[in-house]
Formats: sequence, structure tokens, C-alpha cells
Amino acid sequence: MTQPSKVRILLADDHALVRRGVRLILEREPDLEVVAEAGDGAEAIELARAHDIDLAVLDVAMPRMTGLQAARELVGHRPGLRVLMLTMHDNEQYFFQALKAGASGYVLKSVADRDLVAACRAAMRDEPFLYPGAVTALIRNYLDRVRHGEEPPDRVLTVREEEVLKLVAEGHSSKEIAEMLFISIKTVHRHRANLLHKLGLKDRLELTRYAIRAGLIEP
Repeated sequence: MTQPSKVRILLADDHALVRRGVRLILEREPDLEVVAEAGDGAEAIELARAHDIDLAVLDVAMPRMTGLQAARELVGHRPGLRVLMLTMHDNEQYFFQALKAGASGYVLKSVADRDLVAACRAAMRDEPFLYPGAVTALIRNYLDRVRHGEEPPDRVLTVREEEVLKLVAEGHSSKEIAEMLFISIKTVHRHRANLLHKLGLKDRLELTRYAIRAGLIEP
């Protein structure tokens, strides 16, 4: 029986002692292997080009190039690469920057021995890993936006536009949609044009894909 291949990891931190500790945590696991170590973000990018890696574990704050800058660069060049941020700081700003940079998770060094292995495995399953404080930050951020009247992203469309989108995606003609919603064909055309413009889409096919992603119709 063939052995399952190990997850190949690039580890970047400017403190050799921290790297050593993190490597020990990871290499206790039979499915994880550190194949390259970097002392800063720029070196991490060079090593990522030279090695076949599945996952990059990057310290947030490093000299020359931070982990956040490196994460953006790595994700841009290697879309399949998973990235985890490792940090001493339970800092909401860093956390949101890490998500924007394309990281799959955010792990505090203080609890790395407890969380890091689980975070690596979650990243490889394409699942986000968030420590409890980060979950709280996300919920608080969302509730603040709602409280201040900022529309959440899933409310970019009006209720009527959503109705039209659903019917377009289900394959109904403009005439049928007009009859079903008791509006004129001209109004249907206007809603459809607004939908394409608002969502930055080109045609019915793209509208249908959007409707599936938005949960308006089943694939």
C-alpha cells in the first residue's frame, strides 16, 4: 500500500528559535514536513519558487518584506498554494489584512502547539482556520457594518432585482417574467440591464452562475 504523500511546508520567521519550535510541532505529525525555512518574506518568495510546496506558514511581522506582503505575492503567483499566518499579536487589523492577502488561517504563536497542526490540515482541506478571538472580531465587524447602515455584500441587489435574476437564471423569457411579476417587458429589460451593470457581468450565462453562487437556484 502506498504511503499518502506528506504536506510540504515552507516556514518563514525571522527568529531561528521560533522556526525551530514550529518545525518541531509540525514534524511530530506523520503527514506534515517542513521542506524549506526562510528568515523574511523576500526569502520566502525565493524559496517558494525553488521548492515544490503545498503550504506556506508565514510570520506576520518580518524585516525586508512582511509575511502579509509575501502572502499577497505568493497567492498571486501560485493560486493553489495555501497560506497560514503566524503571529504574536491578537490584532484585528492584522487579522483582516491576512484574510485580504488570501491567507486560509491566522494562528497565534502563544497557542501554536495547540492550534497549528489543526490549522495546517484545515488549510489543505480548503477550510478557513480562525482562533476564537478572530471569530469574535469577524462577527463584531459584521454587526458594526449593519448597525452603521452599510449593506452587507449579499444585499447589493434590490428584492425586485433578485426576483428578476432568479427567473432569468431559471430560463424564463422577458415576456414570461413580465407576466409573472405583473410588470412591463420594458421594466424587465431595465432590471436585467441594472443586474448586469451592478454585478459586472456580461450575459445570461454569467447571471445564472451568479444566481447559483447566491443560492437563488440550485446547480
